[in-house]
Amino acid sequence: MLIEEIMIKDVLTLSPENTVKDALDAMRDRKIRHLPILSMDGIVVGIVTDRDLKEVVPSSISEIKDSSPYDTLLSEVMTKNPITGHPMDFVEEAAVLFYDNKIGSLPIVSNKKLVGIITETDLLYKYIELTGAHQPGSQIEVRVPNTPGILFEVSKVFHEQKLNVLSVLVYPDKENEANKILVIRINSMNPLKIIEGLKVSGFEVLWPNVPGIDV
Repeated sequence: MLIEEIMIKDVLTLSPENTVKDALDAMRDRKIRHLPILSMDGIVVGIVTDRDLKEVVPSSISEIKDSSPYDTLLSEVMTKNPITGHPMDFVEEAAVLFYDNKIGSLPIVSNKKLVGIITETDLLYKYIELTGAHQPGSQIEVRVPNTPGILFEVSKVFHEQKLNVLSVLVYPDKENEANKILVIRINSMNPLKIIEGLKVSGFEVLWPNVPGIDV
């Protein structure tokens, strides 16, 4: 999946000459937490987050009535030259950028112009959709040998049971590098038959561990 498929295209921006108050008002009105900062010629030169603003603005319970923090220019508080992505980048690549750089948002740039933005929340929602976690169903965890064609062999069991698979995730087995853990979501609330079928086919079902099914 490409970034352009999930990015927010209607992006509110400010300039380095705007103030902290401008950013606070904009975030409150639009219910957002990240603001790309553009130069006069439309180039992304920075980004401001609600966390950046909290470090500048005094606590609401403070007795100090000083308005000067609100007049601070965004050029003084913004993160300059932020990491950016491209609309044709893969979502997985963007997720790695978030993970490696511990960022909360990624401005999306094409031909040096801002065309969108994605946030860690966008990635979380997309992960939920892709894995089918928001749909009724069951999750099954199976330990399999890390060999070519093993996923096909497992899929045969689901085909025999005429069950639709919502998603498949593959994780390393922390106990044995020669194995993998398959996390499979199916569109059935009753996984008993498929668990029995997997065990009959010689696969080790880790979850759910159903008493009474021992093959």
